[in-house]
Amino acid sequence: MKFAKEVRVGNIIMVEGKPFIVLRSDVNGSSRTGFTYKWKMKNLLTSAPLESVFRGDDKFDVVVLDKKEATYSYFADPLYVFMDADYNQYEVEGENMGDALNYLEDGMACEVVFYDGKPISVELPTTIVREVTYTEPAVKGDTSGKVLKPAKISTGFEIPVPLFVEIGDKIEIDTRTGEYKSRSK
Repeated sequence: MKFAKEVRVGNIIMVEGKPFIVLRSDVNGSSRTGFTYKWKMKNLLTSAPLESVFRGDDKFDVVVLDKKEATYSYFADPLYVFMDADYNQYEVEGENMGDALNYLEDGMACEVVFYDGKPISVELPTTIVREVTYTEPAVKGDTSGKVLKPAKISTGFEIPVPLFVEIGDKIEIDTRTGEYKSRSK
């Protein structure tokens, strides 16, 4: 059991018998009146959002999820199938994949997350390298501040990139934020 004041963003806690991941935490109050914690959470089983306010002395069960290294194999509508090193297959529902679908490619290594022995989601590496398949050419003279243009990567997803990025360039992307990091070799 952890007090609300000890729970951090990214922790999985049980709220009313259901597992939730804490996505955001805002603290209000003072040491004299006591702190309140406003959390933005997501249900791990249904992906339903929830916002609640808790006192600092509220107690929660913290859940530790199991994770296994696996590679993406194929899509069997509506399930995404992953295989581990022992050739065990795990099926994850498309609605639980979230932003991972924007970067998923055949044979990609990732971690399958389990709750009660059931695969519920996938965690990608924090940075990945993808090739730019289409982007507009830079407009000459447009150099005011940080100017970005849309670029389509090999999975079909579009991300904003700097003007100097061209078709065929390999770029690093932060999968947590969906932002361009740098050009890659």
